[in-house]
Amino acid sequence: MSEEAVVALAAVTVLGVLQQAYFSLQVIYARRKYSVSPPATAGPPEFERIFRAQANCSEYFPIFIAVLWTSGVFFSQGLSSVCGLLYLYGRLQYFHGYSESAQRRLAPLYFSARVLWVLVGFSLLGVFFSFCRVYLKVDLLRGLGSALGLV
Repeated sequence: MSEEAVVALAAVTVLGVLQQAYFSLQVIYARRKYSVSPPATAGPPEFERIFRAQANCSEYFPIFIAVLWTSGVFFSQGLSSVCGLLYLYGRLQYFHGYSESAQRRLAPLYFSARVLWVLVGFSLLGVFFSFCRVYLKVDLLRGLGSALGLV
């Protein structure tokens, strides 16, 4: 696989890692601001919201990376990368919204969940079509393109 085949996915991945680092730094700053020393995770509601926002984003990050790459390799690097950027934007909005109030986390949470499900769908389709082509010797995409008059 060439660099061109995955460079956009790699760029979104690095951006995601930087975002995770940013969220972690926000927890460190909040610990100092609200005097919550590790390993404690309880403190003022302002601290707990920042801590939970970071933890929630971290919990979903491995799922995001897995479906980003699976979708990008087996379905479409371009579409997957755009979805990846949308997902990261949604998580940033989620983090900042949750930091301000629990209610403000909801719209960005639903947005990023929808984008994640789109990536899951792209991954499933890409793996299914590739499996059929490689192991069953049936190129469903070519057949679909022919049936629709696209090929």
